[in-house]
Amino acid sequence: MSQRPERRQRHWAFDVLVRLVISFAVIAVVTHTLVRPFVVPSGSMEPTIMTGDRVVAKVLGVDGEDLQRGEVVVFGHGETWDEDRIREPDAVKNLVRHVGDVLGVGPSHRAHTVKRVIGLPGETVSCCDPEGRVLIDGTPLEEPYVERDLPFDRGERDCTGEGSPSPRCFARTTVPTDSYLVLGDNRSDSADSVSACRGSTGDVQCTARFVRADQVVGVLGWRWWPLPPGSALRE
Repeated sequence: MSQRPERRQRHWAFDVLVRLVISFAVIAVVTHTLVRPFVVPSGSMEPTIMTGDRVVAKVLGVDGEDLQRGEVVVFGHGETWDEDRIREPDAVKNLVRHVGDVLGVGPSHRAHTVKRVIGLPGETVSCCDPEGRVLIDGTPLEEPYVERDLPFDRGERDCTGEGSPSPRCFARTTVPTDSYLVLGDNRSDSADSVSACRGSTGDVQCTARFVRADQVVGVLGWRWWPLPPGSALRE
């Protein structure tokens, strides 16, 4: 009886490499099409979202051009909101960032910020009415999620243009097409769309910064740390 030729055994390193490539491919598909994990970097959304929360943003089904007011979104940018990418001069760190771009986790060429959508495309946003509320096309907006607002004293330090204006005030600004005006729930400590406009009143046009629809990565969904897990937005 003739013997079968022995099967050549593959080196163990080849099997490890194949498994790593498959694992990385699965991670990349999940983070770019389904959900993406993030660590909340600052306190601008407290107490709705706390600094250091490990959260997951929903990517699947999120259309950056069709967001709703009140949604909390994660958006990517460079060193500033106007820049698309972070420039990394160090070659090794730059390679690590390229890996992060592909995997959707770890350091990448984009920084990420979490804020709440307030102004939709084409709307005119300003602050404040006599009660200290944000106005959308002249209509006051109820915001029960804001617990840490800037000081406002009707009749003394408000937005009437008489006397010293409240830092809560910002003049009218119109949201461009395919863009959004976003604010932090912790208004007393939030670098958001109207940070440069605080204290402006009257007919002065606010020079705000906006989030483009194509910058939106996803809508915040769940928190997995600290335990117990639950909604990313705390009640």
